Amino acid sequence: MLKYLFGILLIQIVTVSLVLFLPRDVEGIGWLQLLIPLFSISLVAAFWFSTIAEHLRKDELSKLKENHFKEREKIRVNAERAKTRAIKKTQKEMTKEVSKTHSRANFKVVTAFSGAVGVGVFMMFTELMTFGLLTLTTMGGGLGGYLFRAKKEKRQEDKLLNIQGEQAIVKVIKNPLLEQKKKKS
Repeated sequence: MLKYLFGILLIQIVTVSLVLFLPRDVEGIGWLQLLIPLFSISLVAAFWFSTIAEHLRKDELSKLKENHFKEREKIRVNAERAKTRAIKKTQKEMTKEVSKTHSRANFKVVTAFSGAVGVGVFMMFTELMTFGLLTLTTMGGGLGGYLFRAKKEKRQEDKLLNIQGEQAIVKVIKNPLLEQKKKKS
């Protein structure tokens, strides 16, 4: 509002001064001499006020765009964070389920191997030495292969989880909108 005050006061001063300098008996062309300067001043003031209003509108529009961009960026960053959290949570749940399944399977395998070892030991005591040693050796080899495979699968799972976690972190870090925001700062 104060931006327009100076212009309004200037128009009033010029109008009052024109009226005061006007002779008392104005007829015909005298009115034209008063109206032309007043019209010109009004026209210049109208353009001046419209320019001020246009600048105010552009400033307000740029502020709104900046606020909108900040909100949109905040929403995208929060969405990426939520996505990363969801991925990590899912990976943890999958790891827990895999661990439960492996522990159940390991219990069954250990029970089977223990039973086979017991049979092998029983055969050794009942004088079937060769067959007992053959059973024990076979069970030992099977158990070794099973443990080797379990260890290898565990390494592969850990490697996969690390790769997926790094990819999620890289996605958040290399977000093009975040990079644009850093460049502006």
